[in-house]
Amino acid sequence: MKYSRLPTFFISHGGGPWPYIEDMRQRFAVTAAELAKLPSALPAKPKAILVITGHWEAPQFTVSTAAHPRMEYDYYGFPEHTYHVQYPAPGSPELAKRVRDLLALAGMESDEDPERGFDHGVFVPMMLMYPEADIPVVLLSMKSSYDALEHIRLGEALAPLRDEGVLIVGSGLTYHNMRGFGRPASLEPSVQFEQYLFEAISSKKSQSRNQALVNWEQAPYARLVHPREDHLIPLMAAAGAAGEDVGQRIFTDTVFEVVMASYRFG
Repeated sequence: MKYSRLPTFFISHGGGPWPYIEDMRQRFAVTAAELAKLPSALPAKPKAILVITGHWEAPQFTVSTAAHPRMEYDYYGFPEHTYHVQYPAPGSPELAKRVRDLLALAGMESDEDPERGFDHGVFVPMMLMYPEADIPVVLLSMKSSYDALEHIRLGEALAPLRDEGVLIVGSGLTYHNMRGFGRPASLEPSVQFEQYLFEAISSKKSQSRNQALVNWEQAPYARLVHPREDHLIPLMAAAGAAGEDVGQRIFTDTVFEVVMASYRFG
């Protein structure tokens, strides 16, 4: 079957299980509305979705192989009902195998995990984009080294999936400093750091884009915005899978005194 080439995304997924808490959903109203619109901007409905999530890291790149992934309530201090939400999308052992095969072709080691389920970096954007939960979703971990170039190479290895009906999504945040959320002084650093990312991803040459992403620590306020880069690294995978496609900022949301941006390639 011939598929239309799908874009790749980096999505700033927000904080905790926010769509399930009314006052938080109001705060993230822009994100909720924009994510709900994303499927209509695709050339076709994906046959499956591969999510590189900022909430899963492992010594090797690791893919989820469960046919029916469980939920991972990886947050603390939220209302009791948020520990019972469900996103019953199926997994895809077939796609998981294809991912591992592509990584092997690129000379990259990988592992698999039959127990890994949907963390909030997965089920929050997926629930807003595809509330019917009728598209298989597979997770791919970051490598715990956080090597930016290696994650760009990861994306490059996965790029053929875009022509096979698979939507590749990096899920993280352009700002992720837990001590900075809610502080007015955090707004300007979040804006300046995001501007660096925007200029990088919108470069006309992929080599320049990727070099700027590898050098992300040279951006203004880089380590203030990302004391630990777990929520930034999924962007590297999305950019790597983009190939020569130029990135664009699809929306920003300002919540808890910081700017959070999401991007599309292709």
